[in-house]
Amino acid sequence: MVVVEPENFLEYILVEHRWIVVVTALLPISLFWKVWSTVRNYVVFKLSSAPKMHDRKVKDVQRQIKSWLSGDRSTRLCTARPTWQTMSYRHSVYKKTFTNIKINFVDILEVDTENLTVRCEPLVTMGQLSRTLEPLGLALAVVPELDQLTVGGLVMGTGIESSSHIYGLFQHICLKYELVLADGSVVTCSKEENPDLFYAVPWSYGTFGFLTSVVIKLVPAKIYIRLQYHPHNKLSELADQFRKESESDKPHEFIEALMYTKESGVLMTGDMVDEIGTDGKFNPIGKWYSEWFFTQVERHLKNNKTVVEYIPLRDYYHRHTRSLFWELQDIIPFGNHPIFRFLMGWLMPPEVSLLKLTQPEAVSKLYEKAHVIQDMLVPIVHLEDAIESFHKEIEVYPIWLCPFRVFNHPGQLKIKTSADSQMFVDIGVYGVPKAKNYETVPSTRRIEKFVSEHDGFQMLYADTYLTRDEFRKMFDHTLYEKVRDSLPYCKEAFPEIYGKVNRSVRK
Repeated sequence: MVVVEPENFLEYILVEHRWIVVVTALLPISLFWKVWSTVRNYVVFKLSSAPKMHDRKVKDVQRQIKSWLSGDRSTRLCTARPTWQTMSYRHSVYKKTFTNIKINFVDILEVDTENLTVRCEPLVTMGQLSRTLEPLGLALAVVPELDQLTVGGLVMGTGIESSSHIYGLFQHICLKYELVLADGSVVTCSKEENPDLFYAVPWSYGTFGFLTSVVIKLVPAKIYIRLQYHPHNKLSELADQFRKESESDKPHEFIEALMYTKESGVLMTGDMVDEIGTDGKFNPIGKWYSEWFFTQVERHLKNNKTVVEYIPLRDYYHRHTRSLFWELQDIIPFGNHPIFRFLMGWLMPPEVSLLKLTQPEAVSKLYEKAHVIQDMLVPIVHLEDAIESFHKEIEVYPIWLCPFRVFNHPGQLKIKTSADSQMFVDIGVYGVPKAKNYETVPSTRRIEKFVSEHDGFQMLYADTYLTRDEFRKMFDHTLYEKVRDSLPYCKEAFPEIYGKVNRSVRK
């Protein structure tokens, strides 16, 4: 058991009884922020004022960059967005020595219902988009499930959802990017226009320029998801059905699985429908008093029966938001109790940014030594071996499994096949390790070694202990370096990707 001694009374409360601060302060503040941002975004979108505001905001970024250019250029550039506002639980220390460029790109600019696209700014959130698109009968083809995830983070990093076995990662539904480069120029890129830059932007972590808008693919939406739960008590059987469903010629629209032990879990397959059928019950999981989704799924495992439910579409998209997957059970242990849900469930969840802002050094040390937040991406053929490896090294449950297709496009994710695409699985591990010999660095290093040896990738929002050479082996830098060499002042203004994600620049 890892013990971290608090330095004062406030830190003691934040470490030992963090729920007190969350319930009494963070939840009310979070509610105020959600109401304000929802009303503000609705008004701006309805008044169609965002496009004019966007042009002014882009010019302001250009002005700041040109000011840097006219100086001695002794520092590099990054956004001024505080790291506590990001979804990653780490703080980026490099921001303290870089020139911070102020940005405020928070608006949806245009929804094109004819061409099924939406143009939005990079700080637009998934919750903001789903609220706007739902009344129009539209949805993103890939909707990463946490409300607070931003378009920019999902482009420059990555995003995945249970429809990714069809559409790929979030980057694969993006059609056009607009950026301000290090020379102050504005450039747009797509498959047809500046294609090298277009394919190099995803996973680049803001090392080419400042993303200012994105055009994203939409799909027609229906009212409900017909979700079928398939419990399994043997890993090989779950893995076989998981692969079969993911690689089917006519797959379900949504596929994911939650594993509760090394051998047992629930595979979920879903499709959009407009009516509730007679083969299942209606389950509005988005209600404030609803039980956390992952515990509902676990009941189906215990009952060991295949069950069908009909869930409102937006409720399904954000099914893991209220409990932040299962992370909130460690912060508010009674958060899933019926009385708490009924009385205070409407305040959930607290803003992740506020959780980070109130996280003392002792909690950061505790998270580093006794908490895992990782997503590892491996070819789906290695699913069983990957589960075995994660169980041996970490032993954290539940585990989230999400299949996704990687297309054979240029860029950092280079697949080892000549086929048009390859099916992968995201293995999401979030929680307190229970493996007997778990040690943060050695255990993570062994997992990274397994992923690399099996032609996989590591999501970079969390801690990576890869060396620079190992990182460059995992991610193809051929196109990336070509684009960096071609852009004026790029290498002078921005570090390479590794310089923004390695462990030494995060705390």
